[in-house]
Amino acid sequence: MTSQHLDSARDTTDWWRQAVVYQVYPRSFADSDGDGIGDLPGITSRLAYLAGLGVDAVWLSPFYPSELADGGYDVADYRDVDPRLGTLDDFDAMVAEAHRLGLKVMVDIVPNHSSHQHRWFQEALRAEPGSAARERYVFREGKGEHSELPPTDWISCFGGPAWTRLPDGWWYLHLFAPEQPDFNWDNPEVRADFRQTLRFWSDRGVDGFRVDVAHGLAKDLAAPLRDIGTIGNYRPEDLPEDGSHPFWDRDEVHDIFRDWRKVFNEYDPPRIAVAEAWVRNSRRTAYATPQELGQAFNFDFLRASLDAPELRASIDTALADARAAGATATWVLSNHDVIRHASRYGLPDDRDEEAWLLSDGQEPVLDREFGLRRALAATLLMLALPGSAYVYQGEELGLPEVAELSRDSLQDPVWTRSGGALKGRDGCRVPLPWRREGSSYGFGSGGSWLPQPQGWGALSVEAQDGVASAPLELYRTALATRRRLVGDEALEWADGTTDPGTLHFRRSGGWECVANLSDEPRPLPAGELLLSSAPVTGDQLPPWTTVWLRTTR
Repeated sequence: MTSQHLDSARDTTDWWRQAVVYQVYPRSFADSDGDGIGDLPGITSRLAYLAGLGVDAVWLSPFYPSELADGGYDVADYRDVDPRLGTLDDFDAMVAEAHRLGLKVMVDIVPNHSSHQHRWFQEALRAEPGSAARERYVFREGKGEHSELPPTDWISCFGGPAWTRLPDGWWYLHLFAPEQPDFNWDNPEVRADFRQTLRFWSDRGVDGFRVDVAHGLAKDLAAPLRDIGTIGNYRPEDLPEDGSHPFWDRDEVHDIFRDWRKVFNEYDPPRIAVAEAWVRNSRRTAYATPQELGQAFNFDFLRASLDAPELRASIDTALADARAAGATATWVLSNHDVIRHASRYGLPDDRDEEAWLLSDGQEPVLDREFGLRRALAATLLMLALPGSAYVYQGEELGLPEVAELSRDSLQDPVWTRSGGALKGRDGCRVPLPWRREGSSYGFGSGGSWLPQPQGWGALSVEAQDGVASAPLELYRTALATRRRLVGDEALEWADGTTDPGTLHFRRSGGWECVANLSDEPRPLPAGELLLSSAPVTGDQLPPWTTVWLRTTR
Protein backbone atom coordinates (compact mmCIF):
# COMPACT_ATOMS: atom_id res chain seq x y z
CA MET A 1 0.00 0.00 0.00
CA THR A 2 1.50 3.38 -0.97
CA SER A 3 1.37 6.38 1.33
CA GLN A 4 -1.27 7.90 -0.96
CA HIS A 5 -3.40 4.81 -0.62
CA LEU A 6 -2.78 4.78 3.12
CA ASP A 7 -4.22 8.29 3.42
CA SER A 8 -7.34 7.07 1.65
CA ALA A 9 -7.54 4.03 3.93
CA ARG A 10 -7.61 6.26 6.98
CA ASP A 11 -11.29 6.93 6.22
CA THR A 12 -12.19 3.27 5.76
CA THR A 13 -12.96 0.51 8.20
CA ASP A 14 -9.21 -0.05 8.67
CA TRP A 15 -8.36 3.50 9.78
CA TRP A 16 -7.22 2.22 13.19
CA ARG A 17 -4.72 -0.41 12.04
CA GLN A 18 -1.74 1.95 11.85
CA ALA A 19 -3.20 5.04 13.47
CA VAL A 20 -1.52 7.40 15.92
CA VAL A 21 -4.00 8.00 18.73
CA TYR A 22 -3.54 10.92 21.13
CA GLN A 23 -4.85 10.40 24.65
CA VAL A 24 -6.51 13.42 26.27
CA TYR A 25 -7.04 13.49 30.03
CA PRO A 26 -9.87 16.05 29.86
CA ARG A 27 -9.43 17.71 33.26
CA SER A 28 -5.78 18.47 32.46
CA PHE A 29 -5.82 19.40 28.78
CA ALA A 30 -7.38 22.86 28.37
CA ASP A 31 -9.72 24.94 30.55
CA SER A 32 -12.13 27.19 28.66
CA ASP A 33 -13.98 28.84 31.56
CA GLY A 34 -11.26 29.59 34.09
CA ASP A 35 -12.41 27.27 36.87
CA GLY A 36 -9.09 25.42 36.94
CA ILE A 37 -10.53 22.24 35.39
CA GLY A 38 -10.10 21.22 31.77
CA ASP A 39 -13.31 20.79 29.81
CA LEU A 40 -14.81 19.77 26.47
CA PRO A 41 -14.87 23.29 24.94
CA GLY A 42 -11.21 23.54 25.92
CA ILE A 43 -10.49 20.34 24.01
CA THR A 44 -12.41 21.65 20.99
CA SER A 45 -10.35 24.84 21.04
CA ARG A 46 -7.13 22.80 20.77
CA LEU A 47 -8.16 20.21 18.17
CA ALA A 48 -6.44 22.18 15.41
CA TYR A 49 -3.21 21.81 17.38
CA LEU A 50 -3.68 18.03 17.44
CA ALA A 51 -4.49 17.92 13.73
CA GLY A 52 -1.33 19.95 13.10
CA LEU A 53 0.66 17.61 15.30
CA GLY A 54 -0.27 14.87 12.84
CA VAL A 55 -2.24 12.38 14.92
CA ASP A 56 -5.11 10.38 13.44
CA ALA A 57 -7.45 10.10 16.40
CA VAL A 58 -8.17 11.54 19.83
CA TRP A 59 -9.01 9.30 22.79
CA LEU A 60 -10.74 10.96 25.73
CA SER A 61 -10.40 9.62 29.25
CA PRO A 62 -13.71 9.79 31.16
CA PHE A 63 -15.67 13.03 31.02
CA TYR A 64 -18.86 11.60 32.55
CA PRO A 65 -20.56 12.82 35.75
CA SER A 66 -18.34 11.71 38.64
CA GLU A 67 -17.36 12.70 42.14
CA LEU A 68 -13.76 12.00 41.07
CA ALA A 69 -13.04 9.34 43.65
CA ASP A 70 -10.78 7.88 40.96
CA GLY A 71 -10.12 10.67 38.51
CA GLY A 72 -13.39 10.16 36.61
CA TYR A 73 -13.21 6.36 36.44
CA ASP A 74 -16.04 6.30 38.97
CA VAL A 75 -18.92 6.99 36.59
CA ALA A 76 -22.27 8.17 37.94
CA ASP A 77 -24.00 8.40 34.54
CA TYR A 78 -22.62 6.68 31.44
CA ARG A 79 -24.69 8.71 29.00
CA ASP A 80 -24.01 12.29 30.03
CA VAL A 81 -21.23 14.84 30.52
CA ASP A 82 -20.01 16.07 33.90
CA PRO A 83 -21.39 19.63 34.15
CA ARG A 84 -17.94 20.85 35.23
CA LEU A 85 -16.65 19.67 31.84
CA GLY A 86 -19.52 20.78 29.64
CA THR A 87 -22.72 19.45 28.12
CA LEU A 88 -23.81 16.93 25.53
CA ASP A 89 -24.05 19.82 23.07
CA ASP A 90 -20.40 20.60 23.82
CA PHE A 91 -19.55 16.97 23.17
CA ASP A 92 -21.37 17.01 19.84
CA ALA A 93 -19.57 20.21 18.85
CA MET A 94 -16.22 18.64 19.75
CA VAL A 95 -16.91 15.52 17.66
CA ALA A 96 -18.07 17.63 14.72
CA GLU A 97 -14.92 19.76 14.82
CA ALA A 98 -12.69 16.70 15.17
CA HIS A 99 -14.28 15.07 12.15
CA ARG A 100 -14.02 18.33 10.18
CA LEU A 101 -10.28 18.28 10.89
CA GLY A 102 -9.99 14.63 9.85
CA LEU A 103 -9.60 13.28 13.39
CA LYS A 104 -11.36 10.19 14.70
CA VAL A 105 -12.75 10.23 18.25
CA MET A 106 -12.47 7.45 20.82
CA VAL A 107 -13.88 7.55 24.34
CA ASP A 108 -13.26 5.58 27.50
CA ILE A 109 -15.89 3.11 28.62
CA VAL A 110 -15.71 1.87 32.23
CA PRO A 111 -17.71 -1.38 32.44
CA ASN A 112 -16.22 -3.15 35.46
CA HIS A 113 -17.64 -0.76 38.04
CA SER A 114 -19.75 2.36 38.41
CA SER A 115 -19.68 5.18 40.92
CA HIS A 116 -21.49 4.56 44.18
CA GLN A 117 -23.51 7.62 43.15
CA HIS A 118 -24.93 5.78 40.13
CA ARG A 119 -28.72 5.60 40.35
CA TRP A 120 -28.58 1.81 40.28
CA PHE A 121 -26.28 1.58 43.27
CA GLN A 122 -28.27 4.12 45.20
CA GLU A 123 -31.37 2.04 44.48
CA ALA A 124 -29.50 -1.07 45.65
CA LEU A 125 -28.59 0.58 48.95
CA ARG A 126 -32.25 1.28 49.61
CA ALA A 127 -33.32 -2.22 48.57
CA GLU A 128 -33.50 -5.40 50.60
CA PRO A 129 -30.86 -8.15 50.41
CA GLY A 130 -31.65 -10.50 47.54
CA SER A 131 -33.63 -7.87 45.64
CA ALA A 132 -33.41 -7.35 41.88
CA ALA A 133 -31.75 -3.98 42.48
CA ARG A 134 -28.90 -5.60 44.35
CA GLU A 135 -28.43 -8.26 41.69
CA ARG A 136 -26.93 -5.66 39.35
CA TYR A 137 -23.91 -5.48 41.69
CA VAL A 138 -22.12 -8.05 43.86
CA PHE A 139 -23.54 -8.19 47.38
CA ARG A 140 -22.73 -11.01 49.79
CA GLU A 141 -23.03 -11.87 53.43
CA GLY A 142 -19.77 -11.85 55.34
CA LYS A 143 -17.98 -14.54 57.26
CA GLY A 144 -18.03 -14.90 61.01
CA GLU A 145 -20.83 -15.35 63.51
CA HIS A 146 -22.22 -11.89 62.84
CA SER A 147 -21.04 -11.44 59.23
CA GLU A 148 -18.29 -9.23 60.61
CA LEU A 149 -15.59 -10.52 58.25
CA PRO A 150 -15.37 -9.91 54.48
CA PRO A 151 -16.83 -12.67 52.29
CA THR A 152 -13.39 -13.45 50.79
CA ASP A 153 -9.73 -12.44 51.10
CA TRP A 154 -9.86 -10.48 47.82
CA ILE A 155 -7.75 -7.31 47.87
CA SER A 156 -8.55 -3.99 46.19
CA CYS A 157 -6.13 -2.81 43.50
CA PHE A 158 -5.91 0.44 45.48
CA GLY A 159 -5.08 -1.35 48.73
CA GLY A 160 -7.15 -2.82 51.53
CA PRO A 161 -10.07 -5.26 51.31
CA ALA A 162 -12.11 -5.44 48.11
CA TRP A 163 -15.28 -5.50 50.23
CA THR A 164 -17.14 -2.79 52.16
CA ARG A 165 -19.77 -3.56 54.77
CA LEU A 166 -23.17 -1.84 54.83
CA PRO A 167 -25.20 -0.99 57.94
CA ASP A 168 -27.47 -3.99 57.24
CA GLY A 169 -24.45 -6.30 57.63
CA TRP A 170 -24.08 -7.19 53.94
CA TRP A 171 -20.91 -6.49 51.96
CA TYR A 172 -20.43 -5.23 48.41
CA LEU A 173 -17.48 -5.88 46.08
CA HIS A 174 -15.17 -3.17 44.73
CA LEU A 175 -11.94 -4.27 43.09
CA PHE A 176 -10.88 -0.63 43.15
CA ALA A 177 -12.05 2.15 45.52
CA PRO A 178 -15.09 1.69 47.80
CA GLU A 179 -16.75 4.41 45.72
CA GLN A 180 -16.51 2.05 42.70
CA PRO A 181 -18.84 -0.94 43.26
CA ASP A 182 -18.36 -3.76 40.75
CA PHE A 183 -21.18 -4.66 38.37
CA ASN A 184 -22.51 -8.20 38.21
CA TRP A 185 -22.06 -9.07 34.55
CA ASP A 186 -24.08 -12.25 34.98
CA ASN A 187 -27.09 -9.93 35.15
CA PRO A 188 -28.86 -9.49 31.76
CA GLU A 189 -29.93 -5.96 32.72
CA VAL A 190 -26.31 -4.88 33.09
CA ARG A 191 -25.44 -6.29 29.68
CA ALA A 192 -28.41 -4.61 28.02
CA ASP A 193 -27.63 -1.24 29.59
CA PHE A 194 -24.07 -1.24 28.31
CA ARG A 195 -25.25 -2.11 24.82
CA GLN A 196 -27.43 0.97 25.06
CA THR A 197 -24.43 3.05 26.19
CA LEU A 198 -22.30 1.85 23.26
CA ARG A 199 -25.06 2.82 20.86
CA PHE A 200 -25.62 6.17 22.58
CA TRP A 201 -22.07 7.34 21.94
CA SER A 202 -21.76 5.65 18.56
CA ASP A 203 -24.90 7.45 17.44
CA ARG A 204 -23.23 10.72 18.44
CA GLY A 205 -20.33 9.99 16.10
CA VAL A 206 -17.82 8.26 18.35
CA ASP A 207 -15.52 6.09 16.24
CA GLY A 208 -14.21 3.76 18.93
CA PHE A 209 -13.80 2.93 22.58
CA ARG A 210 -11.00 2.23 25.04
CA VAL A 211 -12.30 -0.44 27.45
CA ASP A 212 -11.17 0.06 31.03
CA VAL A 213 -10.29 -3.09 33.05
CA ALA A 214 -11.51 -5.24 30.16
CA HIS A 215 -10.19 -8.38 31.85
CA GLY A 216 -12.24 -7.92 35.03
CA LEU A 217 -15.89 -8.06 34.01
CA ALA A 218 -16.59 -11.79 34.27
CA LYS A 219 -16.34 -13.23 37.77
CA ASP A 220 -16.87 -16.62 39.35
CA LEU A 221 -19.75 -15.73 41.69
CA ALA A 222 -20.88 -19.28 42.40
CA ALA A 223 -21.39 -20.00 46.09
CA PRO A 224 -19.31 -20.29 48.07
CA LEU A 225 -17.00 -17.56 46.76
CA ARG A 226 -13.38 -18.68 46.58
CA ASP A 227 -10.50 -17.15 48.49
CA ILE A 228 -7.52 -16.49 46.24
CA GLY A 229 -4.59 -17.14 48.58
CA THR A 230 -1.46 -17.71 46.51
CA ILE A 231 -3.07 -16.52 43.26
CA GLY A 232 -3.82 -13.15 44.79
CA ASN A 233 -1.03 -11.30 42.97
CA TYR A 234 -2.22 -9.02 40.19
CA ARG A 235 0.79 -9.11 37.89
CA PRO A 236 -0.25 -10.64 34.55
CA GLU A 237 2.50 -13.23 34.73
CA ASP A 238 1.14 -14.45 38.07
CA LEU A 239 -2.37 -15.15 36.79
CA PRO A 240 -3.36 -18.74 35.96
CA GLU A 241 -2.89 -19.67 32.32
CA ASP A 242 -6.25 -21.42 32.18
CA GLY A 243 -8.42 -18.43 33.09
CA SER A 244 -9.38 -19.89 36.46
CA HIS A 245 -8.79 -16.78 38.58
CA PRO A 246 -12.03 -15.80 40.36
CA PHE A 247 -12.21 -12.36 38.73
CA TRP A 248 -9.31 -11.62 36.36
CA ASP A 249 -9.25 -12.76 32.72
CA ARG A 250 -11.91 -15.43 32.90
CA ASP A 251 -12.93 -17.10 29.65
CA GLU A 252 -16.52 -15.92 30.09
CA VAL A 253 -15.46 -12.31 29.55
CA HIS A 254 -15.17 -13.01 25.83
CA ASP A 255 -18.90 -13.72 25.58
CA ILE A 256 -19.44 -10.12 26.61
CA PHE A 257 -17.12 -8.69 23.99
CA ARG A 258 -18.50 -10.91 21.22
CA ASP A 259 -21.86 -9.39 22.10
CA TRP A 260 -20.35 -5.90 21.90
CA ARG A 261 -18.93 -6.68 18.46
CA LYS A 262 -22.48 -7.17 17.19
CA VAL A 263 -23.24 -3.61 18.31
CA PHE A 264 -20.05 -2.24 16.73
CA ASN A 265 -20.91 -3.89 13.43
CA GLU A 266 -24.28 -2.14 13.29
CA TYR A 267 -22.37 0.98 12.17
CA ASP A 268 -20.61 1.93 8.95
CA PRO A 269 -17.72 1.91 9.40
CA PRO A 270 -17.85 -0.53 12.31
CA ARG A 271 -16.79 0.93 15.64
CA ILE A 272 -13.54 -0.36 17.06
CA ALA A 273 -12.24 -0.80 20.57
CA VAL A 274 -8.98 -1.40 22.39
CA ALA A 275 -8.82 -3.46 25.57
CA GLU A 276 -6.97 -2.45 28.67
CA ALA A 277 -6.27 -6.05 29.62
CA TRP A 278 -3.45 -6.74 32.06
CA VAL A 279 -3.17 -10.42 31.18
CA ARG A 280 -0.59 -12.91 30.01
CA ASN A 281 0.62 -12.45 26.44
CA SER A 282 -0.80 -15.84 25.53
CA ARG A 283 -4.27 -14.73 26.61
CA ARG A 284 -4.29 -11.18 25.25
CA THR A 285 -4.93 -12.30 21.67
CA ALA A 286 -8.57 -13.21 22.28
CA TYR A 287 -9.50 -9.65 23.25
CA ALA A 288 -8.11 -8.27 19.99
CA THR A 289 -9.79 -10.54 17.44
CA PRO A 290 -12.19 -9.11 14.83
CA GLN A 291 -14.94 -11.06 16.60
CA GLU A 292 -14.32 -9.04 19.78
CA LEU A 293 -12.74 -5.62 20.37
CA GLY A 294 -10.19 -5.39 17.56
CA GLN A 295 -7.13 -4.34 19.57
CA ALA A 296 -5.58 -4.84 23.00
CA PHE A 297 -2.92 -2.72 24.65
CA ASN A 298 0.58 -4.18 24.72
CA PHE A 299 1.94 -3.05 28.07
CA ASP A 300 5.05 -5.22 27.80
CA PHE A 301 6.60 -2.60 25.53
CA LEU A 302 5.87 0.12 28.10
CA ARG A 303 7.22 -1.95 30.98
CA ALA A 304 10.39 -3.08 29.20
CA SER A 305 13.71 -1.45 29.93
CA LEU A 306 15.57 0.20 27.06
CA ASP A 307 17.54 -2.98 26.52
CA ALA A 308 17.74 -3.92 22.86
CA PRO A 309 17.31 -7.71 23.24
CA GLU A 310 14.42 -7.26 25.69
CA LEU A 311 12.69 -4.78 23.40
CA ARG A 312 13.21 -6.98 20.35
CA ALA A 313 11.62 -9.91 22.15
CA SER A 314 8.70 -7.69 23.18
CA ILE A 315 8.25 -6.46 19.60
CA ASP A 316 8.38 -9.96 18.14
CA THR A 317 5.83 -11.23 20.64
CA ALA A 318 3.48 -8.32 20.06
CA LEU A 319 3.61 -8.66 16.29
CA ALA A 320 3.07 -12.41 16.42
CA ASP A 321 0.15 -12.05 18.82
CA ALA A 322 -1.43 -9.36 16.65
CA ARG A 323 -1.12 -11.52 13.53
CA ALA A 324 -2.69 -14.42 15.39
CA ALA A 325 -5.59 -12.20 16.40
CA GLY A 326 -6.08 -10.71 12.94
CA ALA A 327 -5.38 -7.31 14.51
CA THR A 328 -2.43 -4.95 14.60
CA ALA A 329 -0.02 -4.41 17.44
CA THR A 330 -0.37 -1.45 19.79
CA TRP A 331 2.51 0.56 21.20
CA VAL A 332 2.48 2.93 24.15
CA LEU A 333 5.16 4.50 26.34
CA SER A 334 3.11 6.71 28.68
CA ASN A 335 -0.48 7.10 29.84
CA HIS A 336 -2.50 8.49 32.74
CA ASP A 337 -1.54 5.59 35.03
CA VAL A 338 2.27 5.49 34.80
CA ILE A 339 5.28 7.73 35.40
CA ARG A 340 5.98 9.73 32.24
CA HIS A 341 8.66 8.02 30.21
CA ALA A 342 10.82 11.14 29.93
CA SER A 343 11.36 10.67 33.67
CA ARG A 344 11.39 6.86 33.81
CA TYR A 345 14.27 6.75 31.35
CA GLY A 346 16.24 9.35 33.32
CA LEU A 347 16.40 7.10 36.38
CA PRO A 348 18.84 4.22 36.92
CA ASP A 349 17.68 0.94 35.40
CA ASP A 350 17.49 -0.65 38.86
CA ARG A 351 15.34 2.20 40.18
CA ASP A 352 12.55 1.84 42.69
CA GLU A 353 10.02 4.14 41.04
CA GLU A 354 7.69 4.27 44.03
CA ALA A 355 10.54 5.19 46.36
CA TRP A 356 11.61 7.90 43.90
CA LEU A 357 8.11 9.39 43.91
CA LEU A 358 7.92 9.27 47.70
CA SER A 359 11.22 11.16 47.86
CA ASP A 360 9.56 13.91 45.77
CA GLY A 361 11.91 13.06 42.93
CA GLN A 362 15.07 13.68 44.96
CA GLU A 363 16.44 10.16 45.47
CA PRO A 364 17.92 9.44 43.08
CA VAL A 365 18.24 12.80 41.37
CA LEU A 366 16.65 12.63 37.93
CA ASP A 367 18.94 13.17 34.94
CA ARG A 368 16.32 15.01 32.91
CA GLU A 369 18.49 15.60 29.85
CA PHE A 370 19.47 11.93 29.66
CA GLY A 371 15.87 10.85 30.28
CA LEU A 372 14.55 13.04 27.49
CA ARG A 373 17.22 11.84 25.06
CA ARG A 374 16.32 8.22 25.75
CA ALA A 375 12.60 9.00 25.63
CA LEU A 376 12.88 10.55 22.17
CA ALA A 377 14.94 7.60 20.94
CA ALA A 378 12.26 5.23 22.23
CA THR A 379 9.51 7.32 20.67
CA LEU A 380 11.08 7.30 17.21
CA LEU A 381 11.54 3.54 17.53
CA MET A 382 7.87 3.13 18.54
CA LEU A 383 6.58 5.25 15.67
CA ALA A 384 8.52 3.15 13.15
CA LEU A 385 6.82 -0.08 14.24
CA PRO A 386 3.80 -1.50 12.38
CA GLY A 387 0.54 -1.02 14.25
CA SER A 388 -1.12 1.72 16.26
CA ALA A 389 0.83 4.11 18.47
CA TYR A 390 -0.91 5.66 21.46
CA VAL A 391 0.58 8.99 22.58
CA TYR A 392 -0.25 10.53 25.97
CA GLN A 393 -0.94 14.23 26.16
CA GLY A 394 2.18 16.29 26.80
CA GLU A 395 4.69 13.63 25.86
CA GLU A 396 5.21 15.54 22.62
CA LEU A 397 6.53 18.35 24.84
CA GLY A 398 8.92 16.03 26.65
CA LEU A 399 7.10 16.70 29.92
CA PRO A 400 8.63 15.05 32.98
CA GLU A 401 6.74 13.49 35.86
CA VAL A 402 5.87 16.11 38.48
CA ALA A 403 7.23 14.06 41.37
CA GLU A 404 7.43 16.98 43.79
CA LEU A 405 3.68 17.38 44.33
CA SER A 406 3.00 18.08 47.99
CA ARG A 407 1.07 15.55 50.03
CA ASP A 408 -1.84 17.92 50.60
CA SER A 409 -2.34 18.39 46.85
CA LEU A 410 -2.60 14.67 46.02
CA GLN A 411 -6.00 13.47 44.80
CA ASP A 412 -5.33 9.92 43.60
CA PRO A 413 -7.07 7.39 45.89
CA VAL A 414 -3.96 5.22 45.64
CA TRP A 415 -2.29 7.64 48.08
CA THR A 416 -4.91 7.33 50.79
CA ARG A 417 -5.86 3.69 50.22
CA SER A 418 -2.22 2.60 50.46
CA GLY A 419 -1.77 4.51 53.71
CA GLY A 420 0.87 6.70 52.11
CA ALA A 421 2.94 3.78 50.85
CA LEU A 422 2.26 4.79 47.22
CA LYS A 423 2.20 8.39 46.07
CA GLY A 424 -0.11 7.67 43.16
CA ARG A 425 -0.58 8.88 39.62
CA ASP A 426 -1.17 12.62 39.99
CA GLY A 427 2.33 13.47 38.78
CA CYS A 428 1.51 12.50 35.18
CA ARG A 429 -1.85 14.30 35.27
CA VAL A 430 -0.66 17.85 35.97
CA PRO A 431 -2.36 20.25 33.49
CA LEU A 432 -0.50 21.02 30.30
CA PRO A 433 1.51 24.20 29.68
CA TRP A 434 0.43 25.97 26.51
CA ARG A 435 2.18 29.33 27.03
CA ARG A 436 5.38 30.57 28.62
CA GLU A 437 3.58 32.59 31.26
CA GLY A 438 0.22 33.12 32.94
CA SER A 439 -1.61 31.81 36.00
CA SER A 440 -1.59 28.30 34.55
CA TYR A 441 0.76 28.68 31.58
CA GLY A 442 -2.13 28.96 29.14
CA PHE A 443 -4.10 26.01 30.51
CA GLY A 444 -6.82 28.46 31.60
CA SER A 445 -7.34 31.82 33.24
CA GLY A 446 -7.96 30.57 36.77
CA GLY A 447 -5.08 28.35 37.85
CA SER A 448 -5.10 24.56 37.67
CA TRP A 449 -6.61 21.79 39.78
CA LEU A 450 -3.19 20.23 40.33
CA PRO A 451 -0.28 22.64 40.94
CA GLN A 452 2.05 23.13 38.01
CA PRO A 453 5.77 23.36 38.83
CA GLN A 454 7.84 26.47 38.41
CA GLY A 455 9.43 26.59 34.99
CA TRP A 456 6.54 24.66 33.39
CA GLY A 457 6.20 27.47 30.82
CA ALA A 458 9.65 26.74 29.41
CA LEU A 459 8.26 23.39 28.23
CA SER A 460 5.08 24.87 26.77
CA VAL A 461 3.78 24.62 23.23
CA GLU A 462 4.51 28.33 22.78
CA ALA A 463 8.12 27.91 23.92
CA GLN A 464 8.75 24.92 21.64
CA ASP A 465 6.80 25.98 18.56
CA GLY A 466 9.18 26.33 15.61
CA VAL A 467 12.30 25.40 17.60
CA ALA A 468 13.96 22.72 15.49
CA SER A 469 15.64 20.99 18.42
CA ALA A 470 12.48 20.85 20.57
CA PRO A 471 10.58 17.60 21.25
CA LEU A 472 7.41 19.14 19.80
CA GLU A 473 9.01 19.68 16.41
CA LEU A 474 10.49 16.18 16.41
CA TYR A 475 7.02 14.74 17.00
CA ARG A 476 5.52 16.90 14.25
CA THR A 477 8.22 15.88 11.79
CA ALA A 478 8.07 12.23 12.80
CA LEU A 479 4.30 11.99 12.44
CA ALA A 480 4.33 13.73 9.06
CA THR A 481 7.18 11.50 7.85
CA ARG A 482 5.45 8.40 9.20
CA ARG A 483 2.30 9.29 7.28
CA ARG A 484 4.33 9.45 4.06
CA LEU A 485 6.34 6.30 4.66
CA VAL A 486 4.03 3.76 6.25
CA GLY A 487 2.64 1.23 3.84
CA ASP A 488 1.89 -2.35 4.79
CA GLU A 489 2.36 -3.91 8.21
CA ALA A 490 5.50 -5.91 7.48
CA LEU A 491 8.71 -5.67 9.49
CA GLU A 492 12.00 -7.38 8.68
CA TRP A 493 14.94 -7.43 11.06
CA ALA A 494 18.21 -6.52 9.33
CA ASP A 495 20.32 -9.57 8.51
CA GLY A 496 23.39 -10.04 10.65
CA THR A 497 22.26 -7.75 13.47
CA THR A 498 24.21 -9.19 16.39
CA ASP A 499 25.07 -5.99 18.25
CA PRO A 500 23.26 -6.29 21.60
CA GLY A 501 22.97 -2.50 21.84
CA THR A 502 21.27 -1.93 18.50
CA LEU A 503 17.86 -2.54 16.98
CA HIS A 504 17.70 -2.40 13.17
CA PHE A 505 14.68 -3.28 11.06
CA ARG A 506 13.27 -2.56 7.62
CA ARG A 507 9.80 -1.49 6.58
CA SER A 508 8.26 -1.82 3.14
CA GLY A 509 8.88 1.03 0.74
CA GLY A 510 12.64 1.22 1.21
CA TRP A 511 13.08 2.71 4.66
CA GLU A 512 14.74 1.46 7.82
CA CYS A 513 14.87 2.24 11.52
CA VAL A 514 18.09 1.93 13.52
CA ALA A 515 18.16 2.53 17.27
CA ASN A 516 21.40 2.74 19.23
CA LEU A 517 20.30 1.84 22.75
CA SER A 518 23.74 1.96 24.32
CA ASP A 519 26.25 4.37 25.80
CA GLU A 520 28.70 4.03 22.89
CA PRO A 521 28.53 5.19 19.25
CA ARG A 522 27.71 2.58 16.63
CA PRO A 523 28.38 2.55 12.88
CA LEU A 524 25.62 4.29 10.94
CA PRO A 525 24.31 2.14 8.06
CA ALA A 526 24.38 3.60 4.58
CA GLY A 527 21.32 5.48 3.41
CA GLU A 528 19.65 8.86 3.26
CA LEU A 529 19.02 10.21 6.75
CA LEU A 530 15.33 11.04 6.97
CA LEU A 531 14.97 11.73 10.67
CA SER A 532 16.93 11.37 13.90
CA SER A 533 16.01 11.69 17.56
CA ALA A 534 19.30 13.51 18.27
CA PRO A 535 21.90 15.24 16.06
CA VAL A 536 23.89 12.90 13.82
CA THR A 537 27.11 13.78 12.03
CA GLY A 538 29.46 11.65 9.98
CA ASP A 539 29.17 7.89 9.84
CA GLN A 540 28.54 7.24 13.54
CA LEU A 541 25.19 6.75 15.26
CA PRO A 542 25.48 8.50 18.63
CA PRO A 543 24.47 6.83 21.90
CA TRP A 544 20.74 6.68 22.67
CA THR A 545 19.72 7.83 19.23
CA THR A 546 17.22 6.44 16.73
CA VAL A 547 17.29 7.25 13.01
CA TRP A 548 15.06 6.58 10.03
CA LEU A 549 16.92 5.96 6.77
CA ARG A 550 15.93 5.76 3.11
CA THR A 551 17.74 2.93 1.41
CA THR A 552 17.93 1.54 -2.11
CA ARG A 553 17.57 -2.12 -1.05
